Amino acid sequence: MTSSLPTLSLLEIRVLGVLAEKQRTVPDSYPLTLNALVAGCNQKTSRNPILEVTDAEAQAALDSLKGYSLVSETSGGRSFRYAHNIDGVLRIPSQSIILLTVLMLRGPQTAGELRIACDRMHNFADISAVEGFLDEMAERAAGALVVKLARLPGSRESRWAHLLGGAPAEDAGGSASASTAGADVSLGELAALKANVARLEVEVAGLRQLVARICSELGMEAGAESH
Repeated sequence: MTSSLPTLSLLEIRVLGVLAEKQRTVPDSYPLTLNALVAGCNQKTSRNPILEVTDAEAQAALDSLKGYSLVSETSGGRSFRYAHNIDGVLRIPSQSIILLTVLMLRGPQTAGELRIACDRMHNFADISAVEGFLDEMAERAAGALVVKLARLPGSRESRWAHLLGGAPAEDAGGSASASTAGADVSLGELAALKANVARLEVEVAGLRQLVARICSELGMEAGAESH
């Protein structure tokens, strides 16, 4: 990642991916309302891992992404609407954004899987076209956005993963032998743990605000200890 774009959380990645996906699959409803965004985050299909994101969690992720200029907010009708700004920040072609979108929403994929998964958003001529855009993102001068993972035992193709959330789990244990791979935490389990941590962070922040408000109403200092 570049110094200007920090490592994103799982929830931020999911929110950003949903915005980019819905821009192309349901353009009449884009930019998205908070309700539509949450529904997209919690889809049971085309998502890995499957999450249960609350309105408050999605709003917190949106606010964070707005701080990175990756999301913009507009007021339309009775509710705010949200759009991504991936192209403005990363300055990559639309085909690369689409590939990145699928990786954000579905996790590591082979070039062949990506071509099929991208079909609703863009029809890549062949697998080599997909690989061409992936190679460009992997060799990007401003910082790699994707990485080609080590081929799994028995697999004919290597999978690709995005780097928006940091190095993928497989790379962290690259020196581990295949015999111990089954004992490692899977990507899905790791993502679920990250989601739980992010959810708890949002809840703690909300509780702190509630305590501060109660203390203010009682004329007490929030950090004061009772004796």
